[in-house]
Amino acid sequence: MSGTDRRSGVTTRTARPDDLPAVLALVRQHRAEAHAEGVLTGQTPGAAAAAGFRRLLADPGHRVVLAVLPGAYAPGAGSAGEVPVGLAVLGLDALSTVLGVPQVTVDNLVVHRDHRRRGAGTALLAAAAAYAAELGALHVVAAVGGHEAERQRFFARMGFAPLTTRRIVPRETLARALASWQRGGLPVLRRPLPRRRPLPPRTLPVVTAVAVDN
Repeated sequence: MSGTDRRSGVTTRTARPDDLPAVLALVRQHRAEAHAEGVLTGQTPGAAAAAGFRRLLADPGHRVVLAVLPGAYAPGAGSAGEVPVGLAVLGLDALSTVLGVPQVTVDNLVVHRDHRRRGAGTALLAAAAAYAAELGALHVVAAVGGHEAERQRFFARMGFAPLTTRRIVPRETLARALASWQRGGLPVLRRPLPRRRPLPPRTLPVVTAVAVDN
């Protein structure tokens, strides 16, 4: 699967096993910008990461798409080679398939910070639309954090509407909450009320007695 944005020269293609370092670099940037917990380190990916990436590439329910600047379009790349400038992980929502209305999901859509506003994000969404047409899906659903204003604006310009709110919890926190529930109920987590400023003392009006002649 591949495509080209004629205006920007950005090409999209399905990722290969040797793309793992570029993919991890883009995912690392995405998580850092999203202020996600457990941001990947800059260490060289080991055997576990390579094996997991190969499993993802072989999964028929997902497709990893790279946006690249090929050949002469790639800054500093000369006439050969390419530079990965964007990433999107496409998938097929399992429940939507069961319900008979398949939806394509777009996760981890990220464009390298040095190559934004040059058509890479649009090219990745075009790849998502082509993937949806290939699978007969009528809708494309993108995951984006509520605080990611730039990404929110981009998806809004492309016609995406708000759908749902996704929440995340550390496994240990969930385990403690479940254990508390089994012991007799979940604790009620309350936000502390904002401290109210004391009201200034009220000044009563001075009442002057006035003598009235009969």
